This record gives sequence, structure tokens and C-alpha cells, in this order.
Amino acid sequence: MNMNSGSSLTRRSLLGGAVGFPTLFQIIRAAKPTDIRVENINHTYEQYKYRVPIKFGGRVQDETILINVNCTVRTVGGKVSKGFGSMPLSNVWSFPSHSMSYDTTLGAMKALAGRISTITGNYKETGHPIDINCALQPEYLKAAAEVSRDLKLTEPIPNLCTIVTASAFDAAIHDAFGKAHGLNCYRTYDSGFMSHDLGHYLGPTFKGEYVSQYVSRDPKPRMPMYHLVGALDAITDADVKERVHDGLPETLPEWIRYNGLTNFKIKLNGDHLDEDINRVVTVDRVATETQIQRRVKQWVYSLDFNEKCPNEDYLLDFLRLLKEKAPAGYEKVQYVEQPTSRDLKTHRDQDMHRAAKLKPVVIDEALTDIENLMLSREMGYSGAALKACKQQSQAMLEAAVGEKHRMFLCVQDLTCPGASLIHSASVSARVPGVAAIEANSRQYVPVANKGWEVRFPGIFIVKDGTMDTSELTGVGLGAV
Repeated sequence: MNMNSGSSLTRRSLLGGAVGFPTLFQIIRAAKPTDIRVENINHTYEQYKYRVPIKFGGRVQDETILINVNCTVRTVGGKVSKGFGSMPLSNVWSFPSHSMSYDTTLGAMKALAGRISTITGNYKETGHPIDINCALQPEYLKAAAEVSRDLKLTEPIPNLCTIVTASAFDAAIHDAFGKAHGLNCYRTYDSGFMSHDLGHYLGPTFKGEYVSQYVSRDPKPRMPMYHLVGALDAITDADVKERVHDGLPETLPEWIRYNGLTNFKIKLNGDHLDEDINRVVTVDRVATETQIQRRVKQWVYSLDFNEKCPNEDYLLDFLRLLKEKAPAGYEKVQYVEQPTSRDLKTHRDQDMHRAAKLKPVVIDEALTDIENLMLSREMGYSGAALKACKQQSQAMLEAAVGEKHRMFLCVQDLTCPGASLIHSASVSARVPGVAAIEANSRQYVPVANKGWEVRFPGIFIVKDGTMDTSELTGVGLGAV
């Protein structure tokens, strides 16, 4: 892919749009009858222990804290509706720290959630949910800086952490908006409901276009499901130190047979080349043996280094050695995820032009705004990982930019259970080009999915390696 070809959209042109200048949202305009105002919003938490821990980016996580948000909105026409949003906070991923404890960063996220709740509840302008989110985003970031100072944190709350903390609030507003109009959210992203075209948010290249041109009104009927092979996960019986004995699989062959798997995401160290190569070669060998027994001929891998590679040369060496040691496994690699630092602006030398000629290389942790998405293209990245936890509003805008530039798009999980998995699966099923759904909660925190199997059997009960995404058509975000 030629990263400089195609549309004339640049970081500079984007910053000339409303994304760079929140004050543009203060322009006086006539409200649409469909526009909403937030009447009330509140949040609670749920905590679940993992059945087995997950390791990524050199860190171990053994529990999940869900933030659940309920809101009430009123349309300009006077109709009242309620919405719900849920998301794991995952401070281990969104706020990694070498100087602060898990409890400190989690406490900071909870303190920020309180500020975000107040800010959102006090915002009394009317608009489409994307308008509301874009208007409030600068206030959320300002609140994060204030919380960092007030709590005397040794490291400030990162933008990614702020976005994750706010995601359930944004989700609840989208959910309420769809329910107010008796429609699934993905049917409310056109000119009939939005006062502004994409040019308002993204600059003149998008003038006259709407989100609805880049996402589907209806979900793909069925999608493969990605299974996570975490750094601590047992590949074979020999890797099992102590069995959980809860009736669920505990080795890779057991999981393959249990869910009929064909898509595997492999977590890697990024700083021990031999170990990373051996890990993928072993996974490929065991998967191949199992799939031959099942008479399955087609399966794929994605590789996630969680930004631990020191540079592009490490990734190039890895890909070269993998091709030598396991050529069939190399051919099955669908894409590589965030190999180097999430801080693109500080690490401009860590470009991916050479690697992206071999396999799609996508940003994940680095994707915190449209500017970073455009910067990643300049640095050679060929794709982007969308996430429900990065806010529904922003995911829709990022999808439009990614598709405009023909980038490789995928949707990544945050070990989302329950309503948050429905949300994440819906993004996957409606962004064209996304080939699969990642769903890790069934592996690590199945207790948080209890009760959802009855309502969404096609999503929470997987036997042929795919999810029945035709179920994702309910009003709002479709979960409750």
C-alpha cells in the first residue's frame, strides 16, 4: 500500500476541522427534533476475578472491573429515553505504570469517572451523540489532568486511559439515542439524524459524507472469532501447572475442539526474539496437528507484541526467522499489532514502512485520536485496531478515516464480557473489511457472561469458530 497515495486528507487538513477545534461545536445552529439532551447520568462498578490470569505487555491481570453507566436523555421533541453502557476499565492496559501500584491507577480511573459523570450530566446542549462526545472530549482530558494533580500522581493519566474511562458514558448516550428513535444505533448515523456531515469533524475531504457511508446499517450475518493465546496460557498438557477443573478447556487443542476455532491471536514478549519465535512455532505446530485431526484446512494468526519490540528491525528479524522455521505458519499471519511504543510522537524513528510491505501492521494502544491515526500512516503503519473501549463516537470517525485511506481495519477486545462484548461485536460486524471478532471473556472471566448466553446464544455459545452476528439488531446498542 502506498501510504502517500489516494485522498489528499492529511493531519494538517484534519486539524482544520472540528476535531482540532472544539469551539466549533459552539456555532449556533437550529436543533433537529431528533437531537437529545442528557437529563441524568450515573455509574456503578462490578468486579470479577479471572479464572486464570492473562499476561500482556509484560504485565499480569487477574481481575476485571466493569464500569456500568445508566443515563436518561430527552429529545428536542420531548421524548424521554434511557440508555446503558458498560466497559472494563482495564487500568493494566490503559494506564501501565512503573512507579504506581495497580490500586493507585485504578483509583485514579475511578476518580476520573466521577468527574466525567459530573461533566456529562452538566452538559445541557442538544445534539447527536457524536456531537456531544466531541464537545465533551476536551473537558474529559482537562479533568484527567486535574485528577492527576489532585491525587499527586507520579505519572499523569494518559489520554488512552481517559478515553477508556469515558467510553461507557459515550456508549450509554448512543444507546439512549437509538432507543429514543426505536432504532439500532447504526441506523442513526446519516443526514436524517446528524446535523453535521463528516467534513465538520474531519475536514473538507469528507464534505457531504456521513458515517453511514462507512459503516453498515445491518451486521454481517456471521463472523469468525479470534481466540487469545496469552503469554501464560497452556499450549499443551505439559504446560499445565495446576488444572482449574471448572469444566472449561485448559490447553490450546482443548479450546480448538471446544469452540471449533480457526482464528488465533498470539501474545508475544517483543524483547526475547528466540522465545517469540519458539512460541509461534509451537502454537503453529500444535494448531496444525489439531486442525489436521479435525480435517480443517484454513486458519489464521494475528501477532500482538503489545508495543514491546525495541524497533522495526526486531519485527523484521522475527518475520524473517518465522518464515524460515515455519513457512506455512508465516503465511497464516493475518496481521501484526502494535509492535513498538504507543507514543508515536516521541518515537518517530520507529516507523513500519518495511514491515508493512510484508504483513499489515496496525496501531492499537497508539490510536487515541484522529491525529495519531494519520501520524501512524506517515510512519508506515498500514492498519488500525478499532476498539469499543475507545468510545463509540471516536470509533465511527476513525473507521471513516481508515476506510477512506483503505487501511487494514480490525476490532480488538478488552476481555469484554456481557453488554461490552455485544458492543464490541457490533462494531466488528458493521465496519466493512473487519474479518473477525475477538472475544476473550469466555476464556478468562466467563462468570461475567452468565445469563447472556440465553439472550444472545449466537454470541456467547460458539461451537463452529464463528459468532452469529445476525442477532445484533436490537434498538440502541442492542444489549439491553
